[in-house]
Formats: sequence, C-alpha cells, structure tokens
Amino acid sequence: MSASMNHITAETPMGANLISSGATFRVWAPNATGVHVRGSFNEFSIRDDGALVRDDPGYWQGYIPGVRDGDTFKYWVTGPAGSGWKRDPYARQLREPNWDCVVTSGTFPWHDTGFKTPAFHNFLIYQLHVGAFYTPRFPKTGAFLDVIEKLPYLKDLGITAIQLLPVQEFPGDFSLGYNGTDYFSPEMAYCVEDAELSSYLAAINALLVANTLTPYRLADLRGEMNQLKALVDVCHVHGIAVVFDLVFNHAGGDFGDQTIWFFDRQLGIEKPEWWNSLYFSDKTWAGGVVFNFQSDPVRSFLINNATFFVDEFHVDGLRFDEVSVIDQNSYGRGWDFCQDLTQTLRSQKPSTLLHAEYWSVNPWVVKECGDDNGAGFHTTMTDGPRIAIRDLLKAASTPGVGALPLTRVAEQMSIGYLRDRWRGVNSLENHDLVMQPKGAEDHNRMPRIPRLADNSNPHSWYATSRSRVASGLLLTMPGIPMLFMGEEFLEDKQWSDDVKGRPELRIFWSGLDSPNPTMRDFLRFTRELIAVRWQYPALRSEGYALIHVHDENRVLAFQRWIPGVGDDVIVVLNFSNQTIYGYEIGFPTSGYWREAFNSDVYERWVNPGVQGNSGGVYANGPPRHGLQSSAVLTVPANAILLFTSR
Repeated sequence: MSASMNHITAETPMGANLISSGATFRVWAPNATGVHVRGSFNEFSIRDDGALVRDDPGYWQGYIPGVRDGDTFKYWVTGPAGSGWKRDPYARQLREPNWDCVVTSGTFPWHDTGFKTPAFHNFLIYQLHVGAFYTPRFPKTGAFLDVIEKLPYLKDLGITAIQLLPVQEFPGDFSLGYNGTDYFSPEMAYCVEDAELSSYLAAINALLVANTLTPYRLADLRGEMNQLKALVDVCHVHGIAVVFDLVFNHAGGDFGDQTIWFFDRQLGIEKPEWWNSLYFSDKTWAGGVVFNFQSDPVRSFLINNATFFVDEFHVDGLRFDEVSVIDQNSYGRGWDFCQDLTQTLRSQKPSTLLHAEYWSVNPWVVKECGDDNGAGFHTTMTDGPRIAIRDLLKAASTPGVGALPLTRVAEQMSIGYLRDRWRGVNSLENHDLVMQPKGAEDHNRMPRIPRLADNSNPHSWYATSRSRVASGLLLTMPGIPMLFMGEEFLEDKQWSDDVKGRPELRIFWSGLDSPNPTMRDFLRFTRELIAVRWQYPALRSEGYALIHVHDENRVLAFQRWIPGVGDDVIVVLNFSNQTIYGYEIGFPTSGYWREAFNSDVYERWVNPGVQGNSGGVYANGPPRHGLQSSAVLTVPANAILLFTSR
C-alpha cells in the first residue's frame, strides 16, 4: 500500500501543496529506493499511506488526505547509503527546533495600492542586510519587521528600491546569506516570534492606517514567510520596489545531512569530490558547491525558485550572485542556463528587473538572447567607476597639491561598453567591499568612503567634503546608483553580519541624533541631491558627454541631457582643497544657467561661508571645450555643482 494517487497529474507541482482536504507531495530522488512523508498528520511515523510512488524519471509523488495548513513534515528517504531524514527542497517555511517543513497555503492579505515597478532606468537601489541593518532586538539579529520600521525613512531618502542580501535559510543565525541550504524558505533568524508580535503589529498598522489601508491581523504576521511578505507589501505601500538576491552559482558550505546535499542518500557523501550529489557538480566555490547545470531537474529547480519569488512574494527584481561562476564552472552549460532563466522570467513578469553580477564585467550578459546570444539580463554590476573614484579619494587624501587621476574617472564614467548606459549599476560601497575582515585570507575588504577620504578623522571637513563629491558623482553619472546601508549619512566603519559577536560594528543610527550635526548634514545632502536627480530626468537618461577634465587643476565637468529633448544639466566638480575663482567651462547654449545644486552649502548646514555663483551664471562667453558658449565659474573647494537651463 502507498499514498493515494488522487489529484496527482503531470502538472502536480513540486513540494507540498494543499488541495481538496489534503496535500499532494512531489520530490525528485532518482537514486532513492523509497520515500515516505512523515509529519504531524501521521505522528511522524513510517506508514504505508505515507509512502510516495515513483515514476520513471525518478520523481516520487502522492496525495495524503487530512493534511492542513500549518502541519509539519519531513521526508524519510532510503537510498544506497541507508535511510534518513531530508527536508523538502521546495519547503516554503521551516520551523524550529528541528527545522521541520511547514505545509502552507501561502495566502497573505496583500494590499492593492496600484504600485508599479519603476522603469529600469529609474531604479535607485539601497542595498541592506536584514540582520544588520536595524537591530532593536539586539543581541538578536535584525528582522524583516524591523526593516519595515525604517521604510518611511527610506521613502524620505528618495530611493526607489531596496536590495536585500540573500534571505533564504542558511545554517545558524549570522551570515551574509550566500551559504543558503533551503532555497524556498526565508531565514528563520529574521523572524519575530509570536510573543513579540504585538508591539510590531501596532507600529506596522499605524503605517497602513496612515495610508488609508486595512490593518493586518496578528495571524497575518506569524512566521517568516508572512513577515517577509509583509516587508514587500509595506515597501510597495511606500512606493519602494524590492529586489531579492539569489545565489544560483553555489550552495551551502555547512550543509548538514538533511539538506539537498546527497539528497537521495546515494553513496559518496564521505568523499564529496565524487560527482554524485544529485544537485551539484564536482566544482566548488566560496566554500560551497557549484550546481550541476547539465541536469535538467537541477536547472528547473533553480528557475522554479526564481519564478516562485516573483509570484509568491511579489518582488520587483532579482539580483543574481556571481553569474560569472555559473558561466565558467558549468562544463559549458551555464550560459544557456542563464538564457533559459532570463527568458522564463521575462515571459512571466516583464517588469521584473533581472540584475547580474559578473566579474570581470561582460557586456554580453546584458545583450538579448537569440541573434545576439546574450544572457538576457537587464543590468549588470560595474567596477570601473567605483575603482576610479575610490582611487581618486585615496590620492586626494594624501597631502599636497599635485595632479589627481580625474581623467581615469572620466574614462570610466561613460560605461559606454554597455549597449545602454542605464544597464550599469554603479556603487562606491557594497556588502563585500566594506565588510569587516573575518580572517587573514579576507584581504579584499576596504574602508568606507569617509575613512578613505580622511583616515585620520572621518568627520573632518576633508572627509565630509570629499565624500560629498564622491557621492555626487555616483548620483549624477550615467547608470543606476546603488547605496549601501549607512552610506547616505556618512557611516564610517566597516560592518559585520555577526551582530552579536561584533556589536560595535552595527549601523550607527544614533549618530543622526547626536549633538554633532555632521551625519545629519550629510543625510540632508544625500536626500536633497537624490531629489534633484528626480527633478531633472537628464540625470537618469542616456545623454552624457565629457566637457572638461584637468588632473592638475583637479576639475571635472560633464554634460547630461535627454536625447532628442535636451533639458541639459551641467555637472562641475572641484577636487582641490581651495576654492577656484574665474574658472571657464564650456556650456552647450548661451543664456542664464541656474545653479541648481551646490554641495558646499551642506558643510555645517547652512554653511555661513558657502562659496558659489549666487544662484546662477550667464553663459555669454566664447565657445570653449567644443561647446558653443562658456561661463566663468566659482567652484568651491571639494565641491560639486549642478547647473540647469530651466
């Protein structure tokens, strides 16, 4: 006797799915000789009516009546290496203390706000780690619901999307998230337990009521799955898109014997260099194991995971970690996997941003599939502008008045090697670069921008003014800008995913309440420059041209415009420690140009000694720098200026 085959068809989905007063179960285990479902509905015992039935391709399936929403289970898998517990690879939620799989309907009271994913060129991304971003429950990690508390702040900042570091279940409570083991289950450490929910419920419902929306019930927020959905939902209420970070190049590290590692209990787990682990190849990466991209079921598993998050969690974008590893460590099948992945997602929800990390930057990753044989992603990370700007900051922090490598910055800013400039996602900081080193081998970690600008005092005038210029470049140059948590208010120390072990590295939110206004002033600068970015579409457009760069004078100027329309913006920066008077810069048209932004005003706001151009300049000088007119400018020390013709 075995489980019923009622409700089992060729379209029966993987995992546990509630249907008709019970649930269907389907799992891939081609090397297994038996698979039983053991759960709270059968006292976790081995019973004949819990024995799944195998089909020819090696899928085990069956229907078990009486299974209800919230029941827990695991598979008991028998294979060549014996019998043992295995978690469902498609489990949507896990429950401690035994990491049991939870059967769930996935229903959630989403609010219909009419939110639409921004056009891709209008993304302005804020990258954060859920566990370290905001930690009011310290020494516990931050939680999905903690991030919700900061959404009014992020909306006010002006970002259009948050990018969460991986949130799928990983071993332990502290991790970057790139060692996931349970790909469909949100991380349990980011979940608020039932006993703590009441206070969160009141605060979150206040946000909903303020937007004339129906409050949540307590039951709506139980469990990590619903709490992650609530985060996405309330982000959309605030006009903020959500990007998930998916790790398809490798998994695990410390798998444990109940994971997808040697899932059907085949021989070879004692010698994992054997290519015999079902989901994985014999290649390793970053302490984990690379997926077997030659296997159709493995490819389907990963593509199903991506489509699951788009459908189930209503996410607006997916960032794919180290696509270069998929391409280069897949025995020739990684590129066409990426094509299958992107084409599936594009057909499912065309508005979903598909963002690739590929090193070294490969322009083909954002080309179309088909005739171009591209990978089909929309955007890719860049590193040229980041490296050039950080090198510029380092050189500027050295005493002296010599030349600075501004020409190198100018060369990298155009990102002309991509088929559209907006396809490059630029950053000055990210989770990898500015993380606290964990060991001697962790040699690629770097200081945060204020420390790079002035290592002796990250809140000095030198640090704050240079940091404003660097951030100003990020927010006005071509491409999509990405900020890392705390960057917007001059966070100067590296961060750690181990909140409990390194509490001194938590994001310094209390600095915004300090009597010293430095961090508040920098936050104002960031917020108001972002507002200028939204005010002038040229800063989000394809139009870009270098006007002037002079390494010895430490001056750089460039032009942004909307092709076919105009609405030009001229950006001028001075990276010297002295104000420059009477500097001639070419302008595309004659007439009055308003000084729309001056970073010097934010030094001890409002800077009583601000230098600038009294609100604007007349471009009535002779042709210069290849443009039809010119203006004589005052360019403050370590400052960035924006001029507009309207």
